[in-house]
Amino acid sequence: MKTRGAICWEPGANKGWSVEEIELGDPRPDEVRVKLAASGLCHSDDHIDSGIFVGLEPMVGGHEGAGIVEEVGSAVKGIVPGDHVVLAFIPSCGRCYSCVSGHSHLCDLGAHLFGGVALSDGTHRVQARGKGVGTMCLLGTFSPYVVVHEDNVIKIRDDVPLDRAALVGCGVTTGWGSAFHTAGTQPGDTVAVIGVGGIGMNAVQGARLAGAKNIIAIDTVAYKRERAKEFGATHVAASMEEALPLIAELTRGTLAHRAILTTSVAEGELVEPALKLVGKRGVLVLTSSAPGDQIKVDLDLLTLTLYEKEIRGGLFGSSNPRIDIPRLLDWYMEGELKLDELVTTTYTLDQVNQGYKDMLDGKNLRGIITYEEA
Repeated sequence: MKTRGAICWEPGANKGWSVEEIELGDPRPDEVRVKLAASGLCHSDDHIDSGIFVGLEPMVGGHEGAGIVEEVGSAVKGIVPGDHVVLAFIPSCGRCYSCVSGHSHLCDLGAHLFGGVALSDGTHRVQARGKGVGTMCLLGTFSPYVVVHEDNVIKIRDDVPLDRAALVGCGVTTGWGSAFHTAGTQPGDTVAVIGVGGIGMNAVQGARLAGAKNIIAIDTVAYKRERAKEFGATHVAASMEEALPLIAELTRGTLAHRAILTTSVAEGELVEPALKLVGKRGVLVLTSSAPGDQIKVDLDLLTLTLYEKEIRGGLFGSSNPRIDIPRLLDWYMEGELKLDELVTTTYTLDQVNQGYKDMLDGKNLRGIITYEEA
């Protein structure tokens, strides 16, 4: 079928997205075609254009989407036309070691996230300008229609607004899970969140839902610091240097139990000041994406050892998409999780470049694209 999509033709060149006609292939036996209602504008898609993610082919962007199933392949089980679904950017096969041991966010199929081709047969589902084009994280939600593998499709309740459900495909779940799962926040903890954009604001929510006593939101942008209070931050600071004496005062010198790095880009020089915010047996979670060549890290190894501190990597907030996506949407419908408040601006597909400019200018917590066709 013919539709439209936003393509990054020159990854790493900072030339933005080209919205144009694409040809979408039919579903294979284990695939599903979904008519999307909305797509989130996640920072990770900008990493394609800016070159944080390297070595990628031209691709349709977008990896946060929700919509209604239109067609299913002959081998698909448990999903039928008319189902409301969220697309999880990490597939979960349910069979590999990570999946069966309870860590489906580390499914072996994740090795194909940036390959651009379909899991089913290694071919392109999207054609544009007469050649195959990849899809971001096997999805490509910067198009009102997608054909995706069934392992990326999570059925949800029908009464959830789809333009809000799209956000839990990546950003909300990643941020929330970074505090709730990866950091292991406990009731009464003090938690520092470094960078409160689309991911960090949900780490604040995750810390609140886990029962943290003190939640310190750290960001250079005053607007984001002020908004963080709506999501559960008890205190704010403009920098890690400013936050350190505040945390020391709040904890009578013992410092934070958890810190979560959710800046736009992870840089090696940020690790040591972030680790200084946590005390003995404190945990630092690195959620932000780093450039592929970032291999040097500033680190006080002696204190790391003597205080038994921990540094943990965090992918998708260590969340199980088939459990946590429906759970988060239940919390949203019950008023416990804030999604409406996250959406600062709604865009059309043709405004995708403006959406990313607004994000980079610090104007948006989250921008979303909505599809009138859907």
